[in-house]
Amino acid sequence: MTTTIPTDIPTVAATGTAASALRGTRRRRNVRSAAVTCALAVAVVALLVLTMMVGSFRIGAGEVVASVLHLRDNPSVDFVVRGLRLPTAASALTVGLALGASGTIFQQLLRNPLASPDFVGITSGAGLAAATGIVLLQGGGLVVSGMALGGALLAGLLMYLLAWRDGVTGYRFILIGIGASVFFDGLIGFVLSRAQLFEARQAMHWLTGSVGQASTAELRLLAGALLVLLPAAVLLQRPLRALELGDDAARTLGIRPDLSRAGLLGTAIVLVALAVSVAGPIAFVALVAGPIANRLLGPATGGILPAALVGSALLLTADLVAVHLLPTPLPTGVVTGAVGAPYLLWLLATANRQGVGG
Repeated sequence: MTTTIPTDIPTVAATGTAASALRGTRRRRNVRSAAVTCALAVAVVALLVLTMMVGSFRIGAGEVVASVLHLRDNPSVDFVVRGLRLPTAASALTVGLALGASGTIFQQLLRNPLASPDFVGITSGAGLAAATGIVLLQGGGLVVSGMALGGALLAGLLMYLLAWRDGVTGYRFILIGIGASVFFDGLIGFVLSRAQLFEARQAMHWLTGSVGQASTAELRLLAGALLVLLPAAVLLQRPLRALELGDDAARTLGIRPDLSRAGLLGTAIVLVALAVSVAGPIAFVALVAGPIANRLLGPATGGILPAALVGSALLLTADLVAVHLLPTPLPTGVVTGAVGAPYLLWLLATANRQGVGG
């Protein structure tokens, strides 16, 4: 009698080995992602405390923590920490989270490292609305912030509608955004040319960007929005990864490309609009936060929460440098611009060498 040996045993063994290797790779990626996220969170908390320690009146780390958490009653320390330094530190923290998350969503969704809110017209739209409010309406505080928020949202909606043609592609969205940004910048120059000297200086200070100009109401609005939008962005990370593979692959995985893309873009636009309304158009943080986070994450690239934490760390560090390490205190946007411009040149040069720079 002839014994038949199943021919599919090697195939089954190979499939099991591949599945085991895949699970091991996924486990290592998850472990690295969790470790990097925790390390970044610790670094952000340390920078937050350091921001409230330094100044003309030095305060110890323990006193800062006790004052913020209301563990001790020390009127002089509480006045300096809660009244003077905490609003600026909280502004840098929340604005950095919003810029980092929105920047990496744009870059992954549009599949271009230059796809940042800085360059696709959204921050320029906010700047135009804010400059108009300052110069023509003599507004300030919540009026300017509200107009900046509305300007950013309208600019984002305009970009989406102009880029829509049986769907939104990254290349078309970026080109239209760059053109709109140039147009808005020209209108900003026109508005400033009609301003009085005091109004022009006030508008230019806002357009430079600084984390120290937010009111309590603006900070509460941004913090409340982050509590909703940041978890929503993290939940949308699965559709975002699917869209990176292309629309056909996303449909195969059960993702609706147009709806998911609209939700992701909407979330990113609202995040950056709120950040700009609080601190002005701080340049380059949204551009560099995602790539730095990806370098730290290694094979576990694309994490929205790590990119948001990198954005906070960058902005807290930039504020420390701008206020305490330079001969004259400067707006935070000056430091981020000085650091971000060389990075942009390097990014353009390397992209061109790799043949993806256009």
